[in-house]
Amino acid sequence: MRISLKPLSRQTMVITGGSSGIGLATARRAVQRGARVVLVARDEDTLKSVCHELARGEGQADYVVADVGDRAQVRHVVDTVVERYGGFDTWINDAGVGVYARLEEISDEDHARLFQTNYWGVVYGSTEALRHLRQRGGALINIGSISSDVPAPILSAYTASKHAVKGFTNSLRLELIHDHAPVSVTLIRPSGVHTPFGQHARNYLDKASQVPPPVYHPELVANAVLHAAEHPMREITIGGSGMAMTWLTRLLPRLADKLFTYSYFRTAVSDDEPRGGGSALHQSAGGGHELGDQQSHIRRMSFYTRHQMSPWMTAGCVAAAAALTVGAVKCAPHVRAHFTGQSRSPVQRLMRR
Repeated sequence: MRISLKPLSRQTMVITGGSSGIGLATARRAVQRGARVVLVARDEDTLKSVCHELARGEGQADYVVADVGDRAQVRHVVDTVVERYGGFDTWINDAGVGVYARLEEISDEDHARLFQTNYWGVVYGSTEALRHLRQRGGALINIGSISSDVPAPILSAYTASKHAVKGFTNSLRLELIHDHAPVSVTLIRPSGVHTPFGQHARNYLDKASQVPPPVYHPELVANAVLHAAEHPMREITIGGSGMAMTWLTRLLPRLADKLFTYSYFRTAVSDDEPRGGGSALHQSAGGGHELGDQQSHIRRMSFYTRHQMSPWMTAGCVAAAAALTVGAVKCAPHVRAHFTGQSRSPVQRLMRR
C-alpha cells in the first residue's frame, strides 16, 4: 500500500517529551511551518509556558499532561486529542531519560524506571496511537539513538533501552506492512545532541554528567523528524560521526571496543562537580530549554544527514557505502591484525601458500 502523508501545514502532531530538548526543538519548527502541535510531558507548568510561547502570532499549540510510562495515561492522551481536534496525523515518541552509572551499581528501581520511560513509553505510545492511525493514516516516528548499535559504558542502561526501541520499531513496521496499514514507521537515530539530557539524568558518578561529544544541534534532529512526517522514511541517522561509529562497530568490533572504552569514560563526564538538584528519572525536573549547559562546540550541519533525505543522494550514498563495506570486509583481518599485534610471521605466511 502506498502511504500518503499530509503537508505539515495541514497536520496535527503529538510530541511526547515535548517540553525540552529534541521534542521542544521539533515543536517550535513544526509550528513555524503551520502544524498544530500537542505536547505531552509530566510538568504542567512547563507545558503551559511552552505552549504560550508557541502560540504567539498564529501558532497552534496545546498540551496534555501524562507520564508515558503509564499506558492508561497515554490512552488518555490519544482520546483527548481525538476529542479536541478530531484526531492526529503524526505521533512522535521522544520522551526519554538517562542514568550515568556502571551496570553493577545502578539500582533495580532506577533501571526499571529508565526502561519504563524509554522502552515502554515507546511501546505504549506506538500501540495506543495506532488505534487511531490505522484508520486515519499517518506517521509514527520513534526517537532512538546510535546507541542501538554502538555500546556505551556508563550509559549502559540507556543503551540497552535504545536497543529495545530499535527492535520494537523495526518489528512493528513489518507487522504494519503485512496488514497493509497506511502508516509510515520511522526510527530516528541521533548521535550526541546538545540537549539538557546530561542535566536531567540520574548521576551515580562523582563528576558532572554530559552528552559525549561531538554533539549536534537539536534542530538537525527536528528537521529530520519533520521530513519523516511528510515523507515516508524507514530510518534516519543524525550525524556523520554516528554513522562512522556504527560502521566501526560492525566492521572492527574489537578495535571499536577499545576506542569506546577509552573515550566514554573520559567524555561522558566533565571535570565539574555533580550538579545539585534531582533528576528527571522518577519525576519531572522542569524543562523549557532546547540546549544543555555544557560548554561544547555544537555542530549545526551534517552532510550525511541531509543526504539521507534526498532520494538520489541516498541512492548514491548506499552504493558508496556498499563499495566501502566490501573493501573494508576484505581488509578487515589485516587491519585487526595490525591493531592487535597479531600479524602473521613469515613462516605462517609461507605455510598458507
